[in-house]
Amino acid sequence: MLKIENLTKKFNNRLIIDDLSFTVDDGEILTIVGPSGAGKTTLLRCISGLEKIDAGTFYLDGVAFNPFEETGKQSTIGVVFQDYQLFPNLTVLENVTLAPQLVLKQDAKTVQDEALQRLARLQLDDKKQLYPYQLSGGQKQRVAIARALAMRPKILCYDEPTSALDPELRGEVRDIIKGLKQDGITQIVVTHDMDFANEVADQKLQVVPVK
Repeated sequence: MLKIENLTKKFNNRLIIDDLSFTVDDGEILTIVGPSGAGKTTLLRCISGLEKIDAGTFYLDGVAFNPFEETGKQSTIGVVFQDYQLFPNLTVLENVTLAPQLVLKQDAKTVQDEALQRLARLQLDDKKQLYPYQLSGGQKQRVAIARALAMRPKILCYDEPTSALDPELRGEVRDIIKGLKQDGITQIVVTHDMDFANEVADQKLQVVPVK
């Protein structure tokens, strides 16, 4: 279970998130919704350790931790970025296998075997030798998910996973997220798409701009 208490974040003395608390149970899907400028992406970046918070405490299964200070080990929280952030000079398979070898120090065969299994499950096994520029938006999204999962996170976060996708691909992402839920993976999804949020969420967190 992920529990966040009294999270506060400022930029240049401007309050973005004010004393926010919430809990996400194991295997649950939380969607974070709200208008533009409400701080949804900032909140996700704080949760995933990409931004340092000004105040607040994170707990995982009752034990306090700081996602901003997690380096050089298996990630507690992974993130799938809105623009995917794939390495353009690496193949799909290389994108998925690079971090587990460099960061987790796993052997190449284990990493490759697990990557191939993930790619097959995400219907990308025939794309493993392609480069990102050769992929559709939906395929890039799935590669980004496979890469995040390769770090074996306990919680997987998504920043606007359907923003650049057409309705058919939007449905694919919905099905992937629901499929990962069946595997017991806790997921946090930032989205402006209320219909999508309603389709995947076990609970929704509504954020509003701080006045």
